[in-house]
Amino acid sequence: ENNKLNINSLIIDNNDKKNKTKVVCAKCESLILTPGKSTLSENEHSLPLMEQRKNTTPSDFEVEIFKKFWAVNDMFTFENIGFSHTVETTKYLICADCEIGPIGYFDTPTKMSYIALERVKHVD
Repeated sequence: ENNKLNINSLIIDNNDKKNKTKVVCAKCESLILTPGKSTLSENEHSLPLMEQRKNTTPSDFEVEIFKKFWAVNDMFTFENIGFSHTVETTKYLICADCEIGPIGYFDTPTKMSYIALERVKHVD
């Protein structure tokens, strides 16, 4: 259902590519970001699949490539976020309430967080 994201409906405008809507967990709808708190970033990054085969170690995770993320430059901007595994310089981000994920990643060197648009819901 999220394959065809209408980016223009999700950003405030093309100059200021901030999120126009609330960003919530796709499973439990817990609030992750309030409007205007993150900026659209079009960088390619892989995230482990939400459902992994049992007994998979982080190095064996099956991954999916994403190209659109909400970029957040301060962890305290999030209303609700949790961390799961760390792999090298990447910490994976999960919903703090229901622990589904990863919905994005935290890049340790830059201290930037990125939430994959296709892994969350956008609500007014």
